[in-house]
Amino acid sequence: MSVTAAELGLTAGTWNIDPAHSEVTFTIRHLMSKVRGSFTEFTGAIEVADDVLASTATAEISLASIDTRNADRDGHVRSADILDVENHPTMKFETKGVRIEGGKNQVDGELTIKNISRPVTLEVEFNGIGEDPWGGTRAGFTATGSISRKEYGIEFNVPLAGDKALLGDKVDVQLEIQAVRA
Repeated sequence: MSVTAAELGLTAGTWNIDPAHSEVTFTIRHLMSKVRGSFTEFTGAIEVADDVLASTATAEISLASIDTRNADRDGHVRSADILDVENHPTMKFETKGVRIEGGKNQVDGELTIKNISRPVTLEVEFNGIGEDPWGGTRAGFTATGSISRKEYGIEFNVPLAGDKALLGDKVDVQLEIQAVRA
């Protein structure tokens, strides 16, 4: 099944992610609850094709921009124990395919963290298109998915009583994206 950009009201071409109106957030289990955080510095673009399923997207995220609302924790996450920001300052995402499965939009891509690339699938919701007050045209998207931090060489943990650990392996990712037509 093919979907054209025109059917969605999109114009084929480059749409730049507006970081001032977008969010890159995550959730990870910590002890008995979940900690939420975000990355505040990122860039990216969506190349919308006439056939939307041929569209691509790229993003680069500054790992030093992590914000979990706790400066000590953020400093530890930036350290060589976890993200090793000094040697690996960014994570990158690149689309490898777009498909519709079970009525849901799926973006298959490759995520690179600490020079380790792994496939990842994001479920994407198209939130619409409209004109902004500055004369631009914007499109909105929500994307969600999960990754295993261990698959990217992020092994740090602290064992707790029984078979428990300080951190979970699964990291849930949510993107709220506004993209502006170039």
